[in-house]
Amino acid sequence: MTNRLSTMHPVTGIAWILAALAPIVTSGLGVAVAADAPAPQGPPAGQYQLDKGHASLSFRVSHLGFSSYTTRFRRFDAQLSFDPANLAAAKVSTTIDASSIELENALPVCDGIVHGPQFLDTAKYPEITFRSEQVRVKDPGSLEVIGKLTLHGVTRPVVLDTKFNGGYAGHPGDDPQARIGFSAHGSLKRSDFGMTFATPAPGSKFGVGDTIDISIEAEFVGPPLQAVPSGSP
Repeated sequence: MTNRLSTMHPVTGIAWILAALAPIVTSGLGVAVAADAPAPQGPPAGQYQLDKGHASLSFRVSHLGFSSYTTRFRRFDAQLSFDPANLAAAKVSTTIDASSIELENALPVCDGIVHGPQFLDTAKYPEITFRSEQVRVKDPGSLEVIGKLTLHGVTRPVVLDTKFNGGYAGHPGDDPQARIGFSAHGSLKRSDFGMTFATPAPGSKFGVGDTIDISIEAEFVGPPLQAVPSGSP
């Protein structure tokens, strides 16, 4: 007997196969949709703690004008007071271990300079801190977090352009606490904090740039998921 599929025109054959599979695919999707859990609720107001496993604190600085050297701090923590109905009332406090700066593949001499008195002077100033003082809501999900940064023994104001990425009240069985996420960016001049070593001369890029660009990605966990009363929609 001749195989029916082998005698079909290619387009006709594909159409026939798709038609045959359609009931299986659509019924399968119907089961998947029906089995989906209800959409998670939004995050509640309360105190939130940084999820260190889902956070990064990196920065970039010009090197001789040839590249933007990028590195990060490995150890830092933050606490956040948060109310989704009143974002302007949010308060965040961050502490960074200055010695945790990660200079991947750096020469030992460079590592010594960065940790030494010319830059961070981590023996004398082991912590870097940031405390928010004001939050401006620019538009839904877009914020300016204004606060004081203490770095190298100097305290100065810093503004972080921040995006609130959303969150939820928790996910039963998988993530039983509230979770929210943010992306933030800002910049500072290291000379404002007393770190002027190797800054380029006016009109030159030869050296290590004065401007430091900061990039933050952070998730926070908050109050435990509240049980939904039976019979609730």
